[in-house]
Amino acid sequence: MADDNHGKSIKNDDQYEALREEGASKEKAARIANADNPGKKGGQADPYEDWTQDELYERAQEIGIEGRSEMNKTELKAALRNH
Repeated sequence: MADDNHGKSIKNDDQYEALREEGASKEKAARIANADNPGKKGGQADPYEDWTQDELYERAQEIGIEGRSEMNKTELKAALRNH
């Protein structure tokens, strides 16, 4: 059962708790549990090379990458991979 110690701002308590049990940081678990579309699991998502710059920007916005508005496509891909 989900532990409500993380607050009411978490949209998906079960996912948050599962991620925390797997060793994810509180920030990462919250970001994924609150994402509208957290993406496909296990490398099944399309590679970033196939994404448009607008798609990369939207994903960076969803997960809260700072400075994204100043980034080009290559920088967005790197930021997403390293986040």
